[in-house]
Amino acid sequence: MQWERKHLLGLEELSPEEIAFILDRADSFREICTRPNKKVPALSGRTIVNMFFENSTRTNLSFQLAARRLSADVLSFSNTGTSVAKGETMIDTALNVEAMGVDVMVLRHGASGAPWKLARTVSCAVVNAGDGQHEHPTQALLDLYTIRQKFGRVSGLKVGIVGDISHSRVARSNIWGLTKLGARVMLVGPTTLIPRGIEDMGAPGVEVCHDMDLAIRECDVLNMLRIQFERQGERPFPSIREYIQMFGLTRDRLRKRGGDLVIMHPGPVNRGVEISPEVADGPQSVILRQVSNGLAVRMAVLQLVAGVE
Repeated sequence: MQWERKHLLGLEELSPEEIAFILDRADSFREICTRPNKKVPALSGRTIVNMFFENSTRTNLSFQLAARRLSADVLSFSNTGTSVAKGETMIDTALNVEAMGVDVMVLRHGASGAPWKLARTVSCAVVNAGDGQHEHPTQALLDLYTIRQKFGRVSGLKVGIVGDISHSRVARSNIWGLTKLGARVMLVGPTTLIPRGIEDMGAPGVEVCHDMDLAIRECDVLNMLRIQFERQGERPFPSIREYIQMFGLTRDRLRKRGGDLVIMHPGPVNRGVEISPEVADGPQSVILRQVSNGLAVRMAVLQLVAGVE
């Protein structure tokens, strides 16, 4: 197939074939990332700007490095110390930046739907690097890529997403991506952190579970999410201690399953809360592999939306 989309805004709107196409394209960039000379001229002469209106470490650096390895010119800014802090709107800022000859805008914003609004306004390509509590498509793509790399497939697997589902754009993008590629999804956590009816959000093969030990027994992969206290009003559970007892992934809990369960985490990791240090650093963890794969996936995405084959 050929890539025909101008933007990458979310996985909900992509077909299974389009998702697989991105993952296949990432394979070639994964190989490039292992060479001594990791640069290719694919986007030479193109300009990519990272517009991050929310704090980010992994995603921001990953997009910057991905663009540079494709030989693009890279601009990067946050809302701190910029015209946005002086009262300028996101759209006005974007239009002024685009006027400098930008080809791709990578947007991270706290408002759900912001990338869609931007894509309707600017002429250049837009990539969603996380919008509010809605989607984080490149994180889900690198998760899918890591699962496929580990098992050789996504179809037929059962993937547990554990933790703060209510506030997680990662969870929503993963639900769309996993189910479209034929996996089953188990959403695991306390009732206060799982939105009512999310299993019916339009993706078949999604179930809700409030038993961590059952999830460990039944799932092939566990994707552990941090508790996003900064997005919450009242605390959704009595104490951190109780949450760890009920849903924390500890070494003792993991021993009951054996060594074939794959452990993932989108970061940042709250060690000792959703996951113990021994598990995060253990042989079943692919957390650092996710970070490495994220570079290849984002290189593939930037090349595709820039219209370069």
